[in-house]
Amino acid sequence: MKVLYAQSGGVTSVINASAYGVLDEAKKAGLEVYVGIHGISGVLRENLLRINDIDIEGLKYTPSAAFGSCRRKLKNQEDINKLFEIFEKYEIEYFFYNGGNDSMDTAWRLHNEAQKRNFPLKVIGVPKTIDNDLPYTDHCPGYGSAAKYIATAMMEATLDLRSMYADSTRVFVMEIMGRHAGWLAAAAGLGWLNGIGPDIILFPEVVFNKERFLDKVDEKIRRKGYCSIAVSEGIKYEDGFFVADMGYTDSFGNRQLGGVGFTIAGMVRSELSLKTHVAIPDYLQRSGRHIASKTDVEEAEGVGREAVRLALSGVSGVMVTIERISNDPYKVEFKTVELNKVAEQTKYLPEDFHNEFEVTDKFIKYAKPLIEGEFFPPFKNGLPDYLIIEEVEQQ
Repeated sequence: MKVLYAQSGGVTSVINASAYGVLDEAKKAGLEVYVGIHGISGVLRENLLRINDIDIEGLKYTPSAAFGSCRRKLKNQEDINKLFEIFEKYEIEYFFYNGGNDSMDTAWRLHNEAQKRNFPLKVIGVPKTIDNDLPYTDHCPGYGSAAKYIATAMMEATLDLRSMYADSTRVFVMEIMGRHAGWLAAAAGLGWLNGIGPDIILFPEVVFNKERFLDKVDEKIRRKGYCSIAVSEGIKYEDGFFVADMGYTDSFGNRQLGGVGFTIAGMVRSELSLKTHVAIPDYLQRSGRHIASKTDVEEAEGVGREAVRLALSGVSGVMVTIERISNDPYKVEFKTVELNKVAEQTKYLPEDFHNEFEVTDKFIKYAKPLIEGEFFPPFKNGLPDYLIIEEVEQQ
């Protein structure tokens, strides 16, 4: 029996821990294991890597997609036919797709096609997204570590601002990922657990009102002399238009966003005549493995192992989910949800997790366990020693 695993979509600092969970569990079961280089795109090109004889221990400590990711929508039946030709050629009986909302749509389509063809293929979705916007799961692997990175970066930048505001920058703006859901922007507020964090958070779930925003900035400046702001890339005006729309879409039809931090800072400069500074963590917030959450790493590996156990028991057409059993002590169990319920759906930040410009205590209690614990990578020459898969680079 043979296994195929592939990674898809935007990467995280712990997606490779899920890869390790899938691949190690499959190897322990005596299966022959292949990996698609650069996701489903690589599978379509028949760019597969057999990993049974490769030491994969370093995957647990390595950020981003070690085997390469992709952003590819299955365009037509021709793509699907090609994939099943490859599944048949390599005698693939188990396919694990590690990704987010759009990736689960791909997995669902392949599961459906296998059912129609009576093809002996089990398809399991392995959840991954820093956005934390997959429905039917308490949270997603990748979110805890991204949240920890964002909260830490926001704390440190705010301390910098606090040191310099008397004669320099008065307003600091950090632009944070999150097209539709404010989970990542909310994470910036976790810094208040230790006494320092953003004065204002702008969520995509809250309609952006320029006048109310500027009034809030002015209030903070008058009260404390400086103002730090965390802004989600996906904030919108009342008419539904993004504050920072780049004017084009990706292959899945998602509007591409960027520059909202500079847009917000420009408003502050022009209307309040205050010196501003903008930071955009961008890739750093999703691949900052050096400050990963131990909880996140362990759960990422766990969903990978659970995916294999499910497939070997005959289950197909589901995504592994995380169900929170208790908060103190923090305890979870792995469950499942049908792929079609998850595909192309979005879980938004609940109303009771935030108000107009801040997170609530309920969000803090929800998110705190997800960022706890450290799982440092090994170091070599004073730097993290990450696993590099040479086959990912174009030959």
